[in-house]
Amino acid sequence: MAASVSPLRSFARAVSRQVKNHRRPAGHTGQQQCGAVRRITPAHAKTTAFLTALSYLGYEAHKKVTCATAVFALDKAEEVLEQADYLYSCGETEKLYQLLLQYKDSDDAEFLWRLARASRDLALLPNIAADQKKRLTFEAFDYAKKALEKNEACFAAHKWYAICLSDVGDYEGIKVKIGNSYIIKDHLERAIDLNPKDATSIHILGYWCFAFAELPWYQRKVAAVIFASPPTATYEEALAYFLKAEEVDPNFYSKNLLMLGKTYMMLKDQEKAVLWLNKARDYPAITEEDKQVHKEALDLLKKLGG
Repeated sequence: MAASVSPLRSFARAVSRQVKNHRRPAGHTGQQQCGAVRRITPAHAKTTAFLTALSYLGYEAHKKVTCATAVFALDKAEEVLEQADYLYSCGETEKLYQLLLQYKDSDDAEFLWRLARASRDLALLPNIAADQKKRLTFEAFDYAKKALEKNEACFAAHKWYAICLSDVGDYEGIKVKIGNSYIIKDHLERAIDLNPKDATSIHILGYWCFAFAELPWYQRKVAAVIFASPPTATYEEALAYFLKAEEVDPNFYSKNLLMLGKTYMMLKDQEKAVLWLNKARDYPAITEEDKQVHKEALDLLKKLGG
């Protein structure tokens, strides 16, 4: 492929060719032609300088228009992402989904992982029919996968890929779900490596540990069939991640508060379990998940007499 040539250089070459190909007047000898060339050089020089200046101004104008277009596109993208994040913070799940759905074919991972999250959140709404819930769950996974393909260095793409892969496993059976467990863990650890300050990724890794710590015996048998060394974890490991998440971003997520309470329950520390369950109960219920957390925290507190 030929190397790209700047507009100014292309123009200079064109002017150079025009001067070289200038026709000799009839009857002129080579010496006369040289004289003629010398006599018209000042005029050509002025014309060339003028045209070069025009070319340069045109090039600069083109460059400014191109830059302005790029900046406008960037500003527009940032505006949409800000709007999306605002809708997410307000719990406007359906509006958020409809907004981001317009960008489902985007090459930008920032749009795609947000669309994966919105699809998943929509699937969790109580008024969603079972068939629609399943469709949204697989749709969310596809968007997360695409986000990861577009930008492997995006921590949020890894995080939502792990979450959505786990969700898909609910429809594909316990063998597939357990089989995906190491993949899920790998992506969560990658997300944390890319962004150690993301409390949600740390929380989910804690949840992964909690899930394998309480894995029923029959599921452990399935895991033993799939893996030579089945994934294992302890409640102490889960607790460490939940506490770390809270340290990174205090009170960031109702589910983290709930899981701290549940983990302390499993570790037979009732005093701390009640402390964290009360925090989960008192957390502002904005999303549907928050409402579910609120209810579960209340039920557990009743069991503990708290």
